[in-house]
Amino acid sequence: MTDLGKMLMVLGGVMLVAGAVLLLAGKLNLPLGRLPGDIVYRGRSTVFYFPLATCILISVVISQIFWAIWPRTSLIPGLQNKFVFSPAMN
Repeated sequence: MTDLGKMLMVLGGVMLVAGAVLLLAGKLNLPLGRLPGDIVYRGRSTVFYFPLATCILISVVISQIFWAIWPRTSLIPGLQNKFVFSPAMN
């Protein structure tokens, strides 16, 4: 049960940070959601909106953050990456 509690606390912290970033982004008037490449279709009574360029930009930023903080076994000798899963061979 303590592992579940730790996981919930980490997820809560991540959500808190994400919320703070979104609040700051709103106050800084960043053009997220209005980038060139975001798809907007306005019909007579419908609006279809898909922020394609914004999704790609956020994906690249998050990938770079994870690449920077994720432990790499080649840089730290003796450290085994416990997050790599391989299929069990029977």
